[in-house]
Amino acid sequence: MGAYFSEIFQGLWSLFVGLGITFKEFFKPVVTMPYPYETIEMPARYRGHVELIEDEEGKPKCIVCMACQRACPSDCITLDGEKPEGSKKKVLTSYQLDFTRCSLCGSCVEACNFDALTFSKEYNLASTRKEDFYFDLLKRLEDRNS
Repeated sequence: MGAYFSEIFQGLWSLFVGLGITFKEFFKPVVTMPYPYETIEMPARYRGHVELIEDEEGKPKCIVCMACQRACPSDCITLDGEKPEGSKKKVLTSYQLDFTRCSLCGSCVEACNFDALTFSKEYNLASTRKEDFYFDLLKRLEDRNS
């Protein structure tokens, strides 16, 4: 019979302790953010997907050396370029990123000797379609400039 009342007392005690914590937290300021209406600023070290960097003329700095494609352990980068007639350098024509395979290791950014790649600060990439994670980075750069 003593064990019965002991269990009731322990249950009531834990209930009051829990209610005390709830009451104390109830009057603290809210720390959540109303997400769609306000967004947080990402820290400087946040690493989103890879983005191309533009030069002074608004064109990508990439010279199609393929160093980023070779350095990628996930094999998620595909780029193409062509050498225009009369030009000494190749021009980037396509830069595809398969973000479903990217491990965000940063090898591509480190391998680029021309500072043509960086990590984006974009974090809102939620989707239910796999196709939404195939990025044409050259088109994204052009869309940012226009």
